[in-house]
Amino acid sequence: MNLDLQGKKALVTGGSRGVGRGIVLALAKAGVDVVTCYQQESDYVTSLQAELKEIGGNHLVLRADLTDEAQVAGLLARVTEFHGRLDLLVNNAGAISHIPYAKLELAEFQRVFTTNVTAAHLVIQHALPLLDANSSVVSIGSKAVDAGIPLRSHYTATKAALTGLSRSLAKEFGAQGIRFNVVALGVVETENLYKLPEDQQKLMIERYSAKTALGRLGTPDEVAGAILWLASDLSRYVTGSTVSVDGGIS
Repeated sequence: MNLDLQGKKALVTGGSRGVGRGIVLALAKAGVDVVTCYQQESDYVTSLQAELKEIGGNHLVLRADLTDEAQVAGLLARVTEFHGRLDLLVNNAGAISHIPYAKLELAEFQRVFTTNVTAAHLVIQHALPLLDANSSVVSIGSKAVDAGIPLRSHYTATKAALTGLSRSLAKEFGAQGIRFNVVALGVVETENLYKLPEDQQKLMIERYSAKTALGRLGTPDEVAGAILWLASDLSRYVTGSTVSVDGGIS
């Protein structure tokens, strides 16, 4: 099936690693011109630039701290110069930590909330002049909102906030034809998993695979499939929704 994405323009935040990287590469392979951003220099940035060059198209990889409104404004100014419009915006950049609630310090709560929610708000708000009828805004959520996960109360709260933000914006901008949706993830294999010692990797894979209906973890490419659909006209009547990409996790 042809999703007819050739020539569309996208911004994907936090695209140098993990799920974000999978989304960026899948969009580029589908013919979308992509701008993505990262917070810190790393080999992942260099390798992503090389992969995008090999795929072809008009892509840009920029550094930006999305918790700083001035840098968000600068990022969107570059997007305006480079793309002139946005057909797709993916709020993927995020932070997570695992801390017992009784020991959760305010500074860490605020860090995660600012990175996961305030940054998405700033990006969306500054992107509004580039969005028009048929533009699609997707925020990466989590099944943790439904399940609740110990040691991640602050992270789960941010993902619930993203869902509320998306549903409200879907109502506010629906008349303009701009769609807002959330893609809620289960456990996805990324490079962070393979940074763990081998015995911990095996334990994590076995534990979380057993919780899914499909009996395995997801991949960034499988998350990207949902993003491609939400970027296409096949989903033009889908807004204010949460699409679960979780392998049937419980």
